[in-house]
Amino acid sequence: MPDTDSDTDTESDSGRSVPRRLRDHIGVVGLVYLGVCAVLLVWALVVTIGAGSDESMAGVIPLLATAPASLVLLVLPDSDVMPIVMPVIAIALGAAVNTAIIGWCTRTLRRGGRPD
Repeated sequence: MPDTDSDTDTESDSGRSVPRRLRDHIGVVGLVYLGVCAVLLVWALVVTIGAGSDESMAGVIPLLATAPASLVLLVLPDSDVMPIVMPVIAIALGAAVNTAIIGWCTRTLRRGGRPD
C-alpha cells in the first residue's frame, strides 16, 4: 500500500516554483547564506584570476564562510590539470551542507517544539 503522506508532499511540491520550494525547505536564512557564499566564491575567483599570480589569498574567505565541511573536503586530492577545481568543489559542497543544516534548524524553530 503506498504511503499517502509522501504522495501528498510530491503533489503539493509539483505545483510550486523552484525558488518557492527552496524557500520552504531551507528557509529565507538558508537562501541568504547560500547567496552570500556564491557571491564570495565569485569574488574570490575574479580576484585570483585578475591578480595573474598564484599568491592571492582571496580563496580563504569563502573557505572560512563554508567551514567546517569545506575544510574537510579541501584535503581531498587535487588534480594537476585544473588546480582550482577541488577548492571550488569544497566550497560548493560546504555551502550545501551548511545550508541543509540551516534549513533543518529553521524548520525546527518554526515548528516551535510541536511534533510533526
